[in-house]
Amino acid sequence: MSEKREKLLVKLGGMQCSFCTESITRALSRMEGVAEVSVSLSHEEALIQYDPEQIAPIDIKDTLRSIGFKIRDPDKTRFFEEEEEELRHERLRLIISGLLALPVVALMVLMWTGLMLNGTMFIVLAIAIMIMFGPGFYIKRMAGASLRRGILNQHVLLEFAAFGGLMGGLVGFVIQPWPTVDFFAVSVFVTLYHILSGYVSLIVRTRSSQAIRKLMDLQPATARVITPDGQETEVPIEDVQAGNLVRVRPGESIPVDGVVEHGSSTVDQSLVTGESIPVLKSQGDEVIGGSINQGGTLVIRVTRIGEESFLQKVAMHIREARALKPNIIILVDNVLKYFVRGVLLSAFLAFVLWTILPLIFIGQPDFSRAIFATLAVLVMGYPCALGMATPLAMIRGGGLAAQKGVLIRSGEAFQVFKDIRIVVFDKTGTLTKGKPEVVEVIVKDGHDERAVLALAGSLEIGSEHPLGCAIVERALEMDIELQTAEDFRAHVGLGVSGRVGVDTIVVGSPSLLAQYGVSKDDYPDDMVRLQEQGFTTVAVAKDGKLIGLIAIGDTLKEDARETIKKLHSMGIKSVIMTGDNERTAQAIARKIGIDEVFAGVMPQDKSNKVWHLQKQGYRVAMVGDGINDAPALMQADVGIAIGAGSDIAIESADVVLIGDRLSGVVDAYVIGKSSYSKIKQNIALAFSFNGVGIPIAVIGLLHPVWAMIAMASSVTTVLLNSFGCRSTGRES
Repeated sequence: MSEKREKLLVKLGGMQCSFCTESITRALSRMEGVAEVSVSLSHEEALIQYDPEQIAPIDIKDTLRSIGFKIRDPDKTRFFEEEEEELRHERLRLIISGLLALPVVALMVLMWTGLMLNGTMFIVLAIAIMIMFGPGFYIKRMAGASLRRGILNQHVLLEFAAFGGLMGGLVGFVIQPWPTVDFFAVSVFVTLYHILSGYVSLIVRTRSSQAIRKLMDLQPATARVITPDGQETEVPIEDVQAGNLVRVRPGESIPVDGVVEHGSSTVDQSLVTGESIPVLKSQGDEVIGGSINQGGTLVIRVTRIGEESFLQKVAMHIREARALKPNIIILVDNVLKYFVRGVLLSAFLAFVLWTILPLIFIGQPDFSRAIFATLAVLVMGYPCALGMATPLAMIRGGGLAAQKGVLIRSGEAFQVFKDIRIVVFDKTGTLTKGKPEVVEVIVKDGHDERAVLALAGSLEIGSEHPLGCAIVERALEMDIELQTAEDFRAHVGLGVSGRVGVDTIVVGSPSLLAQYGVSKDDYPDDMVRLQEQGFTTVAVAKDGKLIGLIAIGDTLKEDARETIKKLHSMGIKSVIMTGDNERTAQAIARKIGIDEVFAGVMPQDKSNKVWHLQKQGYRVAMVGDGINDAPALMQADVGIAIGAGSDIAIESADVVLIGDRLSGVVDAYVIGKSSYSKIKQNIALAFSFNGVGIPIAVIGLLHPVWAMIAMASSVTTVLLNSFGCRSTGRES
């Protein structure tokens, strides 16, 4: 293979368990020119590294289709539409299979009560053929493609049982006088249960996916491009070219990376960089796509487009990291990995036991008992209940979580939660509200708080700066009447000044106040104390005299302190990781009892911090809301996104908290842990049927129909264990 490699990321449909991951990996790895294959079961993605001189992407996709998987459209709007269509299709397939199976159930009951009707055998045979080659035909395609590549999986095992029932019934009709209806019924019901199992698994995947769709803006991204003649035209973001001028109005998201050509405005970069306080941008300053323009109108010259832009680089990193992230093998899949080979070996043993041994000892093989025993083993061994043990527990846990505003997206999250020992929290928008608020007012020169806010608010009501807006908002909350300011002037990067009534008012930094004759010596201790607590502090002067200090900060969420306390009570360590300075981060940590602080962390370094914690032997959960958190969410063993955050963060996470309620982290942990216990119970129940039934079938003591009934009973038992009793999600 040449040194030249390219990457192909494929969104897949039709994945159910780790058998699918193994089938894809083995099928693609055997292709000439494929160097490496990484598959994510939870996100249904495959990342393939290949030599373009030896193989084309279309060949890789054709192979995936040939083994029964769908290639989804990478566009997320169409992806959701395809997912909905697949769910409708699978539901229809299940309904058709169920309706066809109902007459078989009725005929079987009549037959067992001694009311055998004429033509029963032919009716059941016809229904078996219709189900197997109608709704169940896709299983045969997948089984055939797997067998051609030497891959043994659940589809292969099902078809051994289904065709065994069909052939056994035909042999009974032509050669051996045994109950052919029973054999044909086996073909009907094993196919039906497999379709049911696939539908249940699909519900697990699509339920959270469709809920997440509601959190995301699915409208195509556009930009207002200024044409050479000065006109504006709105174009799709993918049509924007480097060098174009793009206009961004107040309140809009900046769609591109570029440099400010005209205008000045404050820009909220918290979702991108984690900075809690908006940054002033004016001519010559760089801006990053995904930031929010808060103040004036900006005209931006585009500098990076396509794969070179910040957002595209992050998105590509996320997609590749998601496919490369090691799959944590769900417990049931570990059992199934060896189970299929064991069942096929047991079926072979049953056939040998009733043909070779009777031939040796009595001189005549017992073909009737051999066929009965072999088919009974294949039916009893079909891992329907085992395959549904995890999805049913996930549906139960997912339902409990949804009631508490938590979406648990991946099966891995259910298993890993119990081992989490460190939870890393982003600061801005996660622990804090992500919005500047007035937290303290210190008054001077005999003034009171209302008077200081009245003067500052009257001046700032003409400002678009977020700090000024915070002052105005606090004044209005206190029902303070604001006046109209005159001679208003904004000092870029420093503050504002003007007249309120007959008084000259200045609100801003010490540098601005110094220009109006106010000395820094008037407020050294208070300013330092507030800054040490991580607050942005503005001074208010009236006619050249300091009258107060207003501390503004990104305040904590109401449930932040209680959430950290509960995590500590469960033996889980907490860490804060932020792009803000050390002083601000330490102040937040002290207030809520965070154990460790990583401050001044650049967006590209967050995932490395998580990786280093994992290298120390910890299972790590990461909680974040911004684009800058997305790589860390992917790196973590469990990524938890705030639902009010960015699309990229939500897409990167295993768990999504609806809204911005932080206590959902504790709910997700408790429910994930209890759901894993439920998975183990389901597996034990399912395996008890298979583990006891298969040896009994091998020695010929289990009729295929009773094997089928036992299989149905195991599914019912697992279903009842999953949903038979209500739970509050407080198990441990």
